[in-house]
Amino acid sequence: MRSKLFVPGTRPELFAKALAGEADALSFDLEDAVAPERKGDARAAVAQFVGCEALVTSAKLTIVRVNAPDSPWFADDLAAVVKPGVDLLNLPKIETADALRDAVARVEAVEADNGVEWPIGLLINIETPRALAAAAQIAAAAHPRVAGLQLGLGDLFESEGVDRRDRANVHAAMFALRMAAAQAGVFALDGAYPDLQDDEGYRAEAEMARRLGFLGKTCVHPRQIALANAAFAATEAELAAAQRIVDAAAQAPERGVFVVDGRMIDLPFLKRAQALLAAKGRA
Repeated sequence: MRSKLFVPGTRPELFAKALAGEADALSFDLEDAVAPERKGDARAAVAQFVGCEALVTSAKLTIVRVNAPDSPWFADDLAAVVKPGVDLLNLPKIETADALRDAVARVEAVEADNGVEWPIGLLINIETPRALAAAAQIAAAAHPRVAGLQLGLGDLFESEGVDRRDRANVHAAMFALRMAAAQAGVFALDGAYPDLQDDEGYRAEAEMARRLGFLGKTCVHPRQIALANAAFAATEAELAAAQRIVDAAAQAPERGVFVVDGRMIDLPFLKRAQALLAAKGRA
């Protein structure tokens, strides 16, 4: 997942265009990009699109950022989008392991109601000082359902007056989240960069994240996709490992989970492997 493109749930005219683009993952947003009075419209549009055949059969990772578990929209979000075809739910505003466990229980209940047989993974936003301090415990709270941690520097820095232009500040937050993810055995994903005209700033953060072992970076505009893809371009060793995953899946297509190189592999990892190979013309 070199690049993850945010797609506002209120812009269904962009959905197919985003699917045809170069981002490895699409994150349909029901939270920050949607005003309260538009939540219902966005939810209905995203629920319809994530079930379409074109998205379900694509190699792109499908993510939906729902509203926070303590918000009045969370239950309706889950009922609408917890369905086959969604690979990850992006949960915002999680600050404690207990809060995550409560959210997981609610997700599991809706999966049962909606007939979801393949458990949907979770991408947890770490966007407050309290969440960053507890990130490792949060990540491990519902293992193996938690797939990764995503760093939200906008919320984390702006609320505390931390200067994002100082690369030392950015490195400190990235390193803390990366170590928490490593401790829990999940991936780390870099968050959004809001200045659409500052390619150099985006590139610098992406390259720093790559050096720290992050999986990829979020894009808030299609123009940032190429920057993320270049910064997180796969090495030959990564491509070889991806090929082994795809080959193993082809040999046992009926199995939902299998082992490659001593690691448990499920659908999100398979999709990432397929995307890596497709990006290099080796699928």
